[in-house]
Formats: sequence, C-alpha cells, structure tokens
Amino acid sequence: MTERSVLESSTLPFRKSTYSQINNNNCVEVADLPTGAAVRDSQHPENGHLAFGAGEWTAFLRSARTGEL
Repeated sequence: MTERSVLESSTLPFRKSTYSQINNNNCVEVADLPTGAAVRDSQHPENGHLAFGAGEWTAFLRSARTGEL
C-alpha cells in the first residue's frame, strides 16, 4: 500500500477508542486513510504505523464486532 511510504504517522489524525479511557496500558490508535486505516501503538507512536486496505479493515472490524477474534 502506498500510504506506508508516503504518509508519516505524525501527519495523520490518530484517535483512541473510548474504551481506552478504562485501561490506558494496552491501547492502539487508528487514523482513517483514503483507502483504509492506519493503526499504531499508543504507547510507542514513534515506531510508526501499519496501513490496512479498506477490505482488510472492514473484515477486521466485522470479526471484532461479532466476537470472532
């Protein structure tokens, strides 16, 4: 995916889940991309992010919502 080489994590509008307020120790942050989503570790944002295509991200969210994960 081209976002990995073109977009810097510092320029993306990452957000945390509202569930992160309960336990701040193990959180990820998500940023919307034109073609999917970027995910990074909130404890170590300097390590960059992983970019996922729209199909991959949709499949992940569906699996998380239905308890398949």
